[in-house]
This record gives sequence, structure tokens and C-alpha cells, in this order.
Amino acid sequence: MPKMSRETAEVEHHGPVTDRHAELDGYTVNIVTFDQDIDTTPLLKGLPGDACSCPHWGVVLKGRLSFTFTDRDGEEVYEAGDVFYLPPGHIQKVAGGTEYIQFSPTEELRPVSAALVRNMQAMQA
Repeated sequence: MPKMSRETAEVEHHGPVTDRHAELDGYTVNIVTFDQDIDTTPLLKGLPGDACSCPHWGVVLKGRLSFTFTDRDGEEVYEAGDVFYLPPGHIQKVAGGTEYIQFSPTEELRPVSAALVRNMQAMQA
């Protein structure tokens, strides 16, 4: 059975965000840590509805994150200990100090990751 740990994961640093990840049998598993507040709204530009188009399942280890959705009003908030499912069409805001584990279908995550990198590079230019 495939597995991943904090120690065996590939590590990428994106400014205030540390992403430890691995692909496990068609799913990408991320352990993501945020050193400051992040609003992903500008990073998702160009995706359908300018929102994340990939579903995710996860658990918040510490901190707080919230989501808005393109198909409904309001905001959903998740804190340490909460388990979540996010359908496509969400936008994330994360408080500094937050860490969570997330599971995503790898093929559906690829265009989202590409948009995040492209938009982050454009913002830094």
C-alpha cells in the first residue's frame, strides 16, 4: 500500500506556504502549512468561475480556514479537528498558523496547480 509522511513527502516552499506532497495511487496528498493569512482569490483567476475546479477531502490539524462557493451564498469555516469535503467551485481563505492534510484526485488537481503557479509568478513580476 502506498503511503506518505511528513518526512518522506516532496517539499515545496511557496513564500509563506509550505507544501509537503506525494501522489498515492491517483490521488495527491498534501500537508500544507501557512505562515501568514492567505486569500486564494487572485491565485485562482483563469479557472472555471475563477475558483478551484478540483474536489478535495481533508482534515484541519491546526488553525482556521474558510471557503466561499460559486454556486451558493455564505461561507463555511473549518477549524482544528474538522474534517471537510470541498466540491469544485470553491475559493479558500486561510489564517496564518493553519495546517491541514488534503486529498485530491491528481488529474483534476493538475490544472489548478498550474493556475496557482502561473498567477503567483505574474503577481511577483
